[in-house]
Amino acid sequence: MESTTLLPGRVQPPVDDVPVTPDPPRPAEPNTPPRKHKCRLRHLRRRVLYSRRRRYAWPRRFVLVILALLTLSEIVTVTFIWVTPPRTSYMLQDGEPVVYEYVSLDHISRYVIAATISHEDQVLGPRLGAFDVSAFKDRALAHVSDADDPSGSTIPQQLVKNIFLWPGQNALRKGIEAVLATQFSLTLSDQRVMELYLNYAQFGPQLYGICAATWYYFDTPPWSVTEHQAGQLMGVLPLPSLVTRAPGGGFDLSANANPKAVDLINGASNVHVPAQLEALGGWEAAVATIGIHDKASDHAPVGAPDSCDVMPKSVAERLERDGFSS
Repeated sequence: MESTTLLPGRVQPPVDDVPVTPDPPRPAEPNTPPRKHKCRLRHLRRRVLYSRRRRYAWPRRFVLVILALLTLSEIVTVTFIWVTPPRTSYMLQDGEPVVYEYVSLDHISRYVIAATISHEDQVLGPRLGAFDVSAFKDRALAHVSDADDPSGSTIPQQLVKNIFLWPGQNALRKGIEAVLATQFSLTLSDQRVMELYLNYAQFGPQLYGICAATWYYFDTPPWSVTEHQAGQLMGVLPLPSLVTRAPGGGFDLSANANPKAVDLINGASNVHVPAQLEALGGWEAAVATIGIHDKASDHAPVGAPDSCDVMPKSVAERLERDGFSS
């Protein structure tokens, strides 16, 4: 039997009565998935992210393509502030030999400019943009329902169609036309738009521009066109392929000519253009809407650059081919 040593002044408790302090509880192990499960979750996350990227890839690419095309078209539009290409899409589709020569707006009769504004686009100057949105919507709805066009294309719309596009009334062409016309209208001045339009408008089979038209039909430069002749030229624009020259000059309005062409020319020169000009306050008020306050005679035409004061060679050759002496 072991002896128990007592400390002085204290009673030593029995060994069996010493309190036992329990061990602190061990923290529960986290419920972590095995490593294989972690890899599977990571793989699933990657698949979800990849599928999301694929879902939005085409919209992003589409937007980028559209922005790139708009940027490119705007760059091309800016070049037309200074550059007048000698050929357009319509000319190339019409085939050679094209009769054309450029003339500056300074040397175009104000009667021609006024008649063009009154007959083709009376709000070219006051309007902001290439067209009225509500009118464009009405035209689109009419096209879808095969109804008659309630208005017609504006000058900026006709211009970009002549330069870049093709004949036809499908939705794709009209959509491209609307975008390009808006860019032209917001980038170029109204006078520059008018200058390009009169230089690229078609006035007969393979006959383009006011310079070639006045020399071919009237044997005169564009700065000396009369008010009546300007009205007749407006009647040519809707259907230029039907128009023919009279043997002695001017337009063939005889019984042998195309009756639709005759009606258009007579209607424009005798009825529509005079009434429209009167509503605008006369030819001077009409040209003032696009900032023109002078006359073609104020710009010395003889020998001036881009004045078209001499019959172009292409017109003389065309007259000879058609059996008319130049």
